[in-house]
Amino acid sequence: MSENIALNVPVHVGIIMDGNGRWAKKRLMPRKMGHREGAKTFRTITRACKNMGIKYVTYYAFSTENWARPQDEVDAIMDLFEKYLDDVKSFADENIRIRFIGDRSKLTPSLQQKMADVEKFCEKFDSLDCFLAINYGGRDEIKHSVQEIAKKVQRGEISPEDIDEKLITENLYTAEAPPVDLIIRPSGELRLSNFLIWQAAYAEYYFTDILWPDFKPEDLEKAVKSFSDRNRRFGGV
Repeated sequence: MSENIALNVPVHVGIIMDGNGRWAKKRLMPRKMGHREGAKTFRTITRACKNMGIKYVTYYAFSTENWARPQDEVDAIMDLFEKYLDDVKSFADENIRIRFIGDRSKLTPSLQQKMADVEKFCEKFDSLDCFLAINYGGRDEIKHSVQEIAKKVQRGEISPEDIDEKLITENLYTAEAPPVDLIIRPSGELRLSNFLIWQAAYAEYYFTDILWPDFKPEDLEKAVKSFSDRNRRFGGV
């Protein structure tokens, strides 16, 4: 990686892992095969983020809307999650902390337990914070934050006048992470799709036609180079 990239690496990167199904379809394979390849890319890119000095990365793994997909595809994705969590200790030597964001209540008890076990196992790791968004939606997250704040108002802990952007942020799933600097979306789609819509208010965006299973560390470097070359003014001059 060139020096000018190293001088301006984003702190927090959000990645929409898109294009798995199309990757498989192009190869006349079942869609679930694309998700398997996408899981391999996830491991590769997570390590690349760490090596580049990125401190936080959040992946859009499964949205609240993805339940509408064919049941066999949903089952295959959930099975992949479980198998990945069985293997997550492979990140132990990397010192990467894995955490999960989203509504876990709709997930199976065994998957919820594995998620909790992984978070416990990784809680002391500090080279990279990796968030996996599972059963996640940006609007749902904001709703959850507002509901948590409403409970505090109801208990008399705060008054409505205390509610500000900081308080909403502190009650998001990503409360321990800084705002997103860069959103990367492979596959040629040019939209956010309900991903980190609060956190990405001032994010830069990088879109590419590459399908997620084909996304390589050099593609991540191109995205970071693009970010590094931009002038972020945050509403100023």
